[in-house]
Amino acid sequence: MSINSSWAARGMVVAPHALAAQSGLAILRDGGNALEAMVAAAATISVVYPHMNGIGGDSFWLIHEPGKDVTTIDAGGRAAGRATADFYRALKLTAIPVRGPLAANTVAGTISGWQLALDYSARQWAGRVPLARLLDDATHYAAHGIVVTKSQSANTASKLVVRSINTITQ
Repeated sequence: MSINSSWAARGMVVAPHALAAQSGLAILRDGGNALEAMVAAAATISVVYPHMNGIGGDSFWLIHEPGKDVTTIDAGGRAAGRATADFYRALKLTAIPVRGPLAANTVAGTISGWQLALDYSARQWAGRVPLARLLDDATHYAAHGIVVTKSQSANTASKLVVRSINTITQ
């Protein structure tokens, strides 16, 4: 019998940054479930890969259990109450700005998505890992730092240049 190299008898977590994957795997090895591992990985990724995934965004979950219907969590933040078509028309705008004070940004929903996932975890899967443990790696990296990826370095540098240019021109 051939064994597929992606088989992991002690659990597996995939994330776009190795430290986030390690955080999730540590939770599995501590006896946590997949939802708890995902919250740990998501918290860590918001610290170690913030230019691509942070707590200021939204959170969408697909939860699959063999033999059951897929459960979803939509933690997309709400738009501001005044962000209506009439509001923008009154300002003589033909499009909603994507940046700046008039953008129709939503309130961040990420953290509420984590909470809904943890509520589901406790209710359906007997999840019991304390929140402090789930946030432990993220807290550690926030306090002690990490080696910055090339993409984060380039992204941060480009934002600093744009901010400097905007400051000079104002």
